[in-house]
Amino acid sequence: MITTSTDKERSAQADPPAPRALGNGLPYPGPGPRSRQPRGIVALVSQAVLMLLGALGAYQIGRSVNLGSAIGEPWHYLAYVGVIALGAIVGWTVGGFIARWLPSRMGAIDRAADKRSAGELIVGALGLVVGLVAAALAGVAVARLPVVGPYLLLPVVLLVAYVFTRIAARKHADILRLVGIRSRSASAVPPRLIDSSAIIDGRIVDVMDARFMPGQIVIPAFVLEELQRLADSADPEKRQRGRRGLDLVERIREVGEQRVQIRTGEVAGDGVDAKLVNLARDMHASIVTTDYGLNKVARIQGIEVLNVNELAIALKPVALPGEVLSVRIIREGREYDQGVGYLDDGTMVVVEGGRALVGTDVTDVEVTSAIQNPSGKMIFARIPAAGR
Repeated sequence: MITTSTDKERSAQADPPAPRALGNGLPYPGPGPRSRQPRGIVALVSQAVLMLLGALGAYQIGRSVNLGSAIGEPWHYLAYVGVIALGAIVGWTVGGFIARWLPSRMGAIDRAADKRSAGELIVGALGLVVGLVAAALAGVAVARLPVVGPYLLLPVVLLVAYVFTRIAARKHADILRLVGIRSRSASAVPPRLIDSSAIIDGRIVDVMDARFMPGQIVIPAFVLEELQRLADSADPEKRQRGRRGLDLVERIREVGEQRVQIRTGEVAGDGVDAKLVNLARDMHASIVTTDYGLNKVARIQGIEVLNVNELAIALKPVALPGEVLSVRIIREGREYDQGVGYLDDGTMVVVEGGRALVGTDVTDVEVTSAIQNPSGKMIFARIPAAGR
């Protein structure tokens, strides 16, 4: 049977490819159709609890109005069943609305916890316990006030507990120091968000291997998705860069070991750069990148940026005059008799005398000069006279 292009398209739409996984077995979502996420256990439990509370509340209301004497035997049993069922349905419905709202609140709690160190969370919890004890003592006096006492009890308890928790969290380092514990504050070494440009560049692996990158290394899931889109691109150059980036993610995980985290979850923003900036703001993290535009935008918004190109400027360029490189010339240059190629990390190489060699691999181009600035690096080279 002959399969037409239309049949192939329908088959591709009916059977979408499964998400791929990294070489070390780490799964991440691909750009396929988004499936409906299963409901969380927290949402199901909250809905079941509200259904139970609704049923119990309806039963108590039925007992308070004395359905047995109002309806009589034996119909009051059916009336109780109907009232309880109605209460359970109302509780389940209300729980459904709360279950839709609950995941976003849980996500907000997760983001707030990411901003705090373990010491701050523990001391804050102890401050909450002390605040509740103090609130209970204050509540004894408040409850005795005439008329307004019972109404002021709950606000006083909440206010006192909040004040103690807030003070304990803000002064957690001093409190731990009083008991002989030195707190390693998360703000001293913020997490590092790795951009796709820094991954493809590849020098971040050497920086981490030399132990010049302390702190937690975070690779967002949307950065992995961008690398996968590049690896699946029809453009050979983009495909090579994407595959190189995925290979380097494995190297980063090997070098960073337990410090490397793949962060999943939804992040607000249009585009990878906007998501990186928003995530860095939420986590109080810094961004590691080689992207000149992202560097400027993030710093304007008060986010710390570690630009690998600026580090390279401080440590001098890696390509020195007289060094021999291997490069594939892919297009003509702007000036006469120039050819342009790219190294594996995306560095542009302008080759004098390379116009006639477009589409070929040249293994002996000689570096004449290199330009390195925060926006990237460019290498100028020439083909030896014997190779022309």
